[in-house]
Amino acid sequence: MTTIDTPIHSRTKHGHSLWGPRTWPVLRYGRAPRTVLLGSAAAGLVGSVTLVDNTFGVLLTALAFVVVVLAARSGRLSRWEWAGVAAVLALASVSALRAAEWIVTMSTTLGVVVGVVVLSRAWTWTGIALGALLPVLLPVRVARWTRRGAGSVDLEGPRPVRIAMVAAVTLGLCIVFAALFGAADKRFSDALGAVTPELDAATILGRTLVFVLTTGAALAACYVALHPPRFDRLAPSPRRSVQLWEWMVPLGAVVALFAVFVGFQIPVLFGGQDHVQTTEGLTNAQYARQGFWQLLAVTVLTLLVIAVTLAQARRADRRDRSALRALLGALCLLSLVIVASALHRMSLYEEQYGYTTLRLFVTAVEWWLGSVFVLLLVAGVRMSGRWLPRAVGVGAVLTVLALAALNPDAYIARHNVERFEETGRIDVFYLGGLSSDADAELERLPEHVRPCVEARGPVFVGDTWHLCTDPSVSVP
Repeated sequence: MTTIDTPIHSRTKHGHSLWGPRTWPVLRYGRAPRTVLLGSAAAGLVGSVTLVDNTFGVLLTALAFVVVVLAARSGRLSRWEWAGVAAVLALASVSALRAAEWIVTMSTTLGVVVGVVVLSRAWTWTGIALGALLPVLLPVRVARWTRRGAGSVDLEGPRPVRIAMVAAVTLGLCIVFAALFGAADKRFSDALGAVTPELDAATILGRTLVFVLTTGAALAACYVALHPPRFDRLAPSPRRSVQLWEWMVPLGAVVALFAVFVGFQIPVLFGGQDHVQTTEGLTNAQYARQGFWQLLAVTVLTLLVIAVTLAQARRADRRDRSALRALLGALCLLSLVIVASALHRMSLYEEQYGYTTLRLFVTAVEWWLGSVFVLLLVAGVRMSGRWLPRAVGVGAVLTVLALAALNPDAYIARHNVERFEETGRIDVFYLGGLSSDADAELERLPEHVRPCVEARGPVFVGDTWHLCTDPSVSVP
């Protein structure tokens, strides 16, 4: 017999909630079912064993989380929820395929955000933003829910204390007999040593901490799956009270300003190296950075303008809808010109100075922001944006996965090696700091350069310093 979690209905007694009983009530007598407690402990055990020194640790732990949540949650998953499961597992698999810490950290963090947003079942901008903050909002609720669940475990089944005693006795017996068998047979001892982790005080403390954190995260995921918040109810309802001429005049002026600016700036935006070389005091670095910050500012302001216009402008008749499509579509298309300009500037920067992690990341962000404007164009044609917040999130996930599939460190190394072959210039200090993903590409370097990359600078050969500056090599 298992405990049944308290359902949410009109007669359920609620505690005090900051969000209100209609948005996210506190269930005064809600408690964690036994399946959730045991499943979360199992997920914590998987995390404590695999997350420390296993390349598949993040993926295996994510799989454990999915299994626990599916076991705790009743009912069939929607297509959106299945897509969320696929996205979380795909992002978690990056850690098993790539060694670059920055892309692994980015993918894992985004996987956590996707998981909590999908569990919260949000579809508005407000709901998604608050859903992403769930890890901060959950600890107190989950602690009380878990405590009540652990304190009301069915007495007809095995008690937690007895389970712990049986586990301790089993572990002790296995350790004793394994030690005896290992002393009797060297091959068995070697095999046992290969699969047994080295345990010391620091390792035990670290794995215990990982177990506690992973178990708590699994409990939190189950809590949200069983008691999802209704943050979408906090989204402001649109009040379309602005008449056609009241929004058309300011928006039309902004579109006209965009068009004039793009017309005047075409030589600057797409001037390339000629513009850089003919402009006093301008470098490729400044040229690219200006393009990126212009893009970022334009994106934020344009999205704000579009959001306010769509929320306030009337669209009752065909004339209103046609005007909205025309002006907002023109604004998005002109913004795409700025996106293309920023990408062009960054390509010139990379061509001149080589590829780096930051430059590649900025390029990926620019492509994602460009996709946001394309989605806005589609929303304008359909005159429906309910799907837009989730589509923007899907675009972010696909961008990170594409970046991981590109193998960024290897991509950076390959282009820097090709640049070295053409120009004889290479930044050995930066390339030496790349992850093992870049090793295969760096093997293409000449033998007298590879030691400098490995040492991230000059190397001592014999009784002299080799500075990597023979006639074919120069270090900037």
